[in-house]
Amino acid sequence: MQKFNALTERMNHTRDDASTPSDKRYNLLGQVKDLDGKDKSSTTELDHLEFSNENAQFDEENNENCEEVVCLNATEEAEEANLEEKSMTLTEALAEYPKAAGWSMLVATTLIMEGYDTALLNALFALPIFQRKFGSQTSAGTYEISSQWQVGLNMCVYTGEIIGLQMTGFLVDHMGTRYTMILALSLLTMYIFILYYCKNLAMIAVGQILSAMPWGAFQSLAVAYASEVCPLALRYYMTTYSNICWLCGQILAAGIMKNSEKNLADSELGYKIPFALQWVWPAPLAVGIFLAPESPWWLVRKNRLSDARKSLRRILSGDSTEKEIKVEITFEQIKLTIEKERKLKEKPSSFFDCFKGVDGRRTRIACLTWMAQGTSGSILLGYSTYFLLKAGMATSDAFTFSVFSYCLGLAGTLCSWAISGKIGRWTILTSGLVVQMVILIIIGGLGFSTNPNASWGSGSLLLALSFFYNAGIGPVVYCIVAEIPSAELRTQTIVLARNCYNLTAVVNSVLTPYMLNASDWNWGAKSGLYWGAMTALTLVWVIIDLPETSGRTFSDIDELFAQKVPARKFKSTTVDPFRKAENLGPPSDEVSEEASFSRVRHESLPGTKKAGKLNLLNPRIRLSSSSS
Repeated sequence: MQKFNALTERMNHTRDDASTPSDKRYNLLGQVKDLDGKDKSSTTELDHLEFSNENAQFDEENNENCEEVVCLNATEEAEEANLEEKSMTLTEALAEYPKAAGWSMLVATTLIMEGYDTALLNALFALPIFQRKFGSQTSAGTYEISSQWQVGLNMCVYTGEIIGLQMTGFLVDHMGTRYTMILALSLLTMYIFILYYCKNLAMIAVGQILSAMPWGAFQSLAVAYASEVCPLALRYYMTTYSNICWLCGQILAAGIMKNSEKNLADSELGYKIPFALQWVWPAPLAVGIFLAPESPWWLVRKNRLSDARKSLRRILSGDSTEKEIKVEITFEQIKLTIEKERKLKEKPSSFFDCFKGVDGRRTRIACLTWMAQGTSGSILLGYSTYFLLKAGMATSDAFTFSVFSYCLGLAGTLCSWAISGKIGRWTILTSGLVVQMVILIIIGGLGFSTNPNASWGSGSLLLALSFFYNAGIGPVVYCIVAEIPSAELRTQTIVLARNCYNLTAVVNSVLTPYMLNASDWNWGAKSGLYWGAMTALTLVWVIIDLPETSGRTFSDIDELFAQKVPARKFKSTTVDPFRKAENLGPPSDEVSEEASFSRVRHESLPGTKKAGKLNLLNPRIRLSSSSS
C-alpha cells in the first residue's frame, strides 16, 4: 500500500499545481511529456472506465513492477459520480458527508434571525406597551397601530430584502458565499442599534429596511450553499432545514413576546429586550462561516480548480485513498456539468440569461414556486396573534396559541422529512395545498358564526394550518427552488425567485391589515375564504407547470430542461447527460486550466519493466495498447 499512497500523493500534487498547455499531457504520476517526445516504449489508450467504491483497491501482487498507469477519464468519472449520487442512501450520505451537512446547517442558522424578526414585528402590533407607545387611540378608548403603519413597516422589511437580494446576486459572484455572509452579519450587528434605541415608528421603519438587507443575503445563500455541498440523498433535508430555522426563529419570538406580554406589559423593556436579543447571533455565526469551506461549484465557476478540490476534501469524509478518488470523480462531475452548460450557451452567462430560452422556463418555475408560499394563506400564520385578537380571543390566549402554532409547524417539517424518501417533491407540495385550501375555507365559514366559541375554532384550525403548511409547501419550496436553476445561474435565479416571493408578500402585507382591522374592512376570520380561493389557483398552476425533481441530480435536471421535457413527464423520462457531453468538443479555457479528456493516452514510465498495468480503482476497464 505504500506504493499506492505515494502514487496518490504525487497525483494530487501534480493535478493541483500543473498547468495544461496544449502541447502536453499528464499521466497519473504527474509526469509531463511533449507530444512528439522520444524514449517511449508503449502507450495505453483508455476507452472506458466504470468505478465502484467497493472495488477501490491496489493489487500489489499482480502489479508489483508495474510500468503503465491508467488515468481517470473525465466524462466517465462524471458519469460514475452521477450514478453513485443517485444510488446513495441516506445512511451512506450521512456517513460520507457529515461535514457537508454540518456546514450547511451552520449557514442556514442565519435564517433564525430573519424568522425571529418577521414574527416579532407582527407580534409587537398586539403588545399593549408597544400599542400605547407608538399607536393611536381608537374610538373605543384602546390603542392600536394604524393599518397604514402596519403596512408601511412590513413594506420596509420587504423593500430592504429586495435590495439586499439584488446586491447579494452581485456580491456572491465576486466574493463567494462565505465572505458575502460575513459582510451581511457585520452590517446587521450595526443596524440592530437603530431598532433598540427607536423613539418613534419612523426609526423602526429605517431599522427594518437596513436590517432586512442582510436578511436578503441569508435567504438566497443558505439554500444555494446547502444544495451545492450536499449530495442528492441529503439535499431535501439540508435545503428544507432552512424552514426549520425560520420556525425556530418564530418560536423564539413568540416565546419572548409571551414573556413580554406577561411580565413586561407596562415597561419599554417589553419591546427593547426582543430587539436586543438579535445581537446574540451575528458574532458566533460569522466565526463559524469563516471556517466553513467555500462551495466547490462556485470555485469551479471562478476557475479556482485547486481550491475546489481542497473544498471537496473538507466536505467529504472517509479514509485517504477512497476520499481522494471520491474527490476526483465529484470534481469531474461538477466541472463537466458547468462545462456543458457553457458549451450550450456558447457565451458567458449573465443575469439576463435568467429570462432567455430554457433558463427562462427554469426562472419562471422557481419564481412561481416561491410565490406559492405567499398565495396559499401563509400570511395568516405571521399575523396569527393579531388575527386571533380580531377573531375575539383574549390577548394572553392569542400569544399562547401563536407559540403552539410555531411548534406544530416545526413538527410538520419533521414529518415532511419522514415522508420525503417515499413520495416526491411535487406530491408533498400538492397534497399540502389541498389540505390548506380546505382549512382556510372552513376558517372563512366560521367568520360568519355568532357563537362566542367560534374564535377558538378559528384558533384550532390555524394550528392545523401551521402543521400542514410546514409539512407541505413551507419546506419543500426551499428544495425545489435550489434544484430548478442551472449551476451557472443558481444564485441569480434564487435571488429572483425570492424577490418574487417578497413582491407577493408586499401585496399581502397591504391587504391583510385592512382585512383584519376593525376600522377598515373588518373581515376577521372571513378572510380565510379569500385565501382559500388563492390557494386553489396556486394548486392549478402546480398541477400544470411544476416538474418533479425528486431523485434527479443537477446533471439530470439540466438535460431534462435542455430536451424541453413537459413538467408531468419529468418523473418518467430517462436521461443520460454525460454521454451527450462527450460530443461537446474540448473544454473552454473559462472553466478549466486542466485537460478534460474523452480519450487519454498515457506514457510508459522510463526505467521500468513491462510487468502489467496498475489498476488503481480495480474497476471494469477496457484497454487498447499500441507501441510508439
